Amino acid sequence: MNSPYILIVGAGGVGAFFGSALARQGARVAVVCRSDYEVVKRDGYSIRSPLLGDHTFRPHDVFNAASQCTVAPDYVILTSKVLPGADRAALLRPAVHPQTVILLIQNGIDIEPQIAAAFPDNELLSALAFVAIGRGEPGSVNHQSSGTLTMGRFPSGITPAAQRIAALFEASGVGCKLVENVVGARWQKAAWNTTFNPLSILGGVLDTGQMLRTEDNQAFVRQIMEEVCNVAAAAGHPQPPQLIPNMLQATRAMPAYKTSMAQDYEHHRPMEIEAILGNVVRAARKLEIGTPALDAIYAIAKMVEAARG
Repeated sequence: MNSPYILIVGAGGVGAFFGSALARQGARVAVVCRSDYEVVKRDGYSIRSPLLGDHTFRPHDVFNAASQCTVAPDYVILTSKVLPGADRAALLRPAVHPQTVILLIQNGIDIEPQIAAAFPDNELLSALAFVAIGRGEPGSVNHQSSGTLTMGRFPSGITPAAQRIAALFEASGVGCKLVENVVGARWQKAAWNTTFNPLSILGGVLDTGQMLRTEDNQAFVRQIMEEVCNVAAAAGHPQPPQLIPNMLQATRAMPAYKTSMAQDYEHHRPMEIEAILGNVVRAARKLEIGTPALDAIYAIAKMVEAARG
């Protein structure tokens, strides 16, 4: 395990950034990518990063499907979008062997059960990425700010496999916090994600600075975040009282940037509306928690999505 073989499936900006960090510590990092395949195969990824420095990441192997990987990976990391109808288990299945640890670095609530059911005998880790990343030309990654992970075993616990890969991230300069309750941590991030991502597309591609520009804006953002926290508490994952003010303060302190959903909207890519927002709304309905603001932005987000085609 001094040089683990790690396969990243769906290696866009997030996968390339975290993969390059692992490779710096001697891991053999292979990637599965599609739209950037030819460029990455030839030139690797060109990464601009205030944390890792500007550099070129040349993966150990470059594939356009997991079935091309002939090595049994120690870890398979899934960094693709969570989209309706997408069979994420099918993306992974050719590369998952009995000893393979699966790690999800993906957005959304309630995204683990599908993978856990498909691979009941494999250890499943779940991670939340706190990072602002943009993509330009094929093979180009622009890391803007932050760059940390929160990780734990699903449904709970901290394991040696989690500790090993966390140590690689930490050694590279990418903070990786291990938590016993990763589901609760997902709800914590949802307070931010479920608010800022949908709002960023409802206003014609707004950045974080624009969404927090006025006191009225901030009050509306707080209302949405409070609704998410109410649902989280009803689901058994109450959040600390200072979560919302701390998140707003941290967001204002960062350079204004476009959320991942705003970037997807702008570049006519599929958006994670269901994983990030729809799953929270459905949880609220199941738990009979009133969420008028969330209901409204969900309905309008679906209108925006349908109008874009």
